Amino acid sequence: LRLVAVLKAILEGEKAAVLKRDHHLPLSFHRRQEELKFSLGLQRLQHRIREIQALRDGSTGEGLGQDGSCSTWVCRGAQRRRRGVPPPTELPTLILEAVKELESAKQQVLKRIQIWKRQQQLAGNGALFEENLAPLQKRCESLVEIYFQLHQQVMGASADLGAELLPRLLERFNEVLSSLVKR
Repeated sequence: LRLVAVLKAILEGEKAAVLKRDHHLPLSFHRRQEELKFSLGLQRLQHRIREIQALRDGSTGEGLGQDGSCSTWVCRGAQRRRRGVPPPTELPTLILEAVKELESAKQQVLKRIQIWKRQQQLAGNGALFEENLAPLQKRCESLVEIYFQLHQQVMGASADLGAELLPRLLERFNEVLSSLVKR
């Protein structure tokens, strides 16, 4: 993790140096960077959903190394359950992290929708405007697909979440979907 943090800091420093030298990068670069960030967020959400499913199912093969050793906390959690030790807060914590990432991805989509609306307004004054809605539609569809997968996992784990956490999660889910539909 330290190596990743160091590499990230180096890359951010290089990006800042390039931005300082060139004062700005082409718009296509920023758009591509945004697309990559969104795709990475969706992949991270897919991984979280698989982790939640594995934790709910209690599968043990997920984190086994080639030598049969346990390498992930999902696998360690399954080992604890086999020994009769209940998982303290792994599932609720993992679900809360996934919902937070879902809300972050929703914000990225809403930001892109707002940019598209603004570009459409400026087109009335003669500015260039790309009318292709396919990328925006693809983002929305991908996010809604992830939403339903995560919602299904939360409903499946409702007994483990407790009477206090479940309504809060469902309210957050409703807010995500309603804001996407309204915008």
